Amino acid sequence: MPTTIYKICSSALWRDAERAGAFHGAGIDARDGFIHFSTSAQVAETAAKHFADGADQVLVAVEAPALGGAVRWGPARGGGLLPPRLGALWRAAVKWAAPLPLGPDGRHVFPELDP
Repeated sequence: MPTTIYKICSSALWRDAERAGAFHGAGIDARDGFIHFSTSAQVAETAAKHFADGADQVLVAVEAPALGGAVRWGPARGGGLLPPRLGALWRAAVKWAAPLPLGPDGRHVFPELDP
């Protein structure tokens, strides 16, 4: 399993999480009962599919082993695995957070990703 997983969320939501010391998810996460994450191989597709119109987004890199047993890997589109997180994402598990701007072509411009 990958050691780094990624969350995309609005800049405002991430600023609130940093102040609180924990991220409890966006609206879709609350509705589904877990925080949605992507692997480095999935995150560009996630951004294009679910955040295409989102210019003010943040990409959060998370150390998956630091989350312990609360990451439940399950089936994803295309035969891969997705790493949903049950419970809050505590700041201590975050490796880094970076802006995820839209490029001139309307696609998100990603920083270098950890494997």
